[in-house]
Amino acid sequence: MTTLLPHPSLIDRRGFLKAAGAGFAAALLPRQAMALDRTDAVFATAFQRRDGGYGVAVLSEARDIVYSTALPDRGHDVTFDPVCGRSVVFARQPGTFMVVFDHSGRQKPRTIASVENRHFFGHGVFAADGALLYATENDFDNAAGMVGVYDARDGFRRIGEFPTYGVGPHELLLLGDGRTLAIANGGIETHPDFGRAKLNLPTMKPSFAFVDRLTGALMEQHFLPPALHKLSIRHIALDGDGAVWFGCQHEGPATERPLLVGKARQGEELALLDMPRDVLAGFRNYIGSVAANPAAGTIAVSSPQGNRYAVIETRSGRVLADKTLVEVCGLAPDDGGFRATTGTGDILAADGSETVLDDYAWDNHLLRIG
Repeated sequence: MTTLLPHPSLIDRRGFLKAAGAGFAAALLPRQAMALDRTDAVFATAFQRRDGGYGVAVLSEARDIVYSTALPDRGHDVTFDPVCGRSVVFARQPGTFMVVFDHSGRQKPRTIASVENRHFFGHGVFAADGALLYATENDFDNAAGMVGVYDARDGFRRIGEFPTYGVGPHELLLLGDGRTLAIANGGIETHPDFGRAKLNLPTMKPSFAFVDRLTGALMEQHFLPPALHKLSIRHIALDGDGAVWFGCQHEGPATERPLLVGKARQGEELALLDMPRDVLAGFRNYIGSVAANPAAGTIAVSSPQGNRYAVIETRSGRVLADKTLVEVCGLAPDDGGFRATTGTGDILAADGSETVLDDYAWDNHLLRIG
């Protein structure tokens, strides 16, 4: 069994306040401060307002907005550095910005632009010590996936890059050894001149790569069977036993029903999870988010296209729950279950309580901090 270091996105409330600094609480409005005082965790997510503006928000456990800041365009995922108490939200593919914010208001949010001939894919991860940030990027002129390396202690200056060993990388995670990056290469070629158009569907070749973050060397690479070459591997989550669970989006005919969820582990072949046919059909060939609850021994996968999400026991692969929720996508561990957010403004806690903020359309991902 892999020994896991503390996950960089999970700290307790006191740790969060210590990392964010005393100025965080002082900067909050009274209602926001009261909301934070009642909570043991906070959650971060990008959003779009009904008036068309974009932003990123920090939500309390009671589902109050305790912090928000505007974004220049649509955001996607958020990663958190508990060492320095800063978060980074990434532009949705093919966006060319990431925004660094510290929640406390002590520093203004800082926008970092992608370098020439690169754009972001919406995901990144900090090293365990917070010194470096790794972001999935596209070398679009050469149709090659890259990991951009940023020095978080020097204004997020870009100091290098290395390949993802595939096309169209999406989410990446840092494994428990603190050195290995797990990277989902979706296999889809895109170019900003063509927006989000998919340019190579007949020849796409998704893969799953384990890469040494210090040297950029490829450690292992795994492919799905050739018959599944249109099954784009997109989102991933790390369970308590060190396995990386992944969710896929099928780019083939809508009448096909390939398996969409699987897991990867170093030294083993990719394994797809056989699911009940009604559950699988309900996803409509699209998994939009994957989240793990290591303490509960479960993962959750969502489909905004299918308006449903499922909870799976990691040890047995058994589907424990299959739930319907309109435009659900964001997922994060919440006590013994999962919290979910939707494109209709809904925030649903694991205990079944919910809040709808009609002015907000929550984006695809939800990060738990705490």
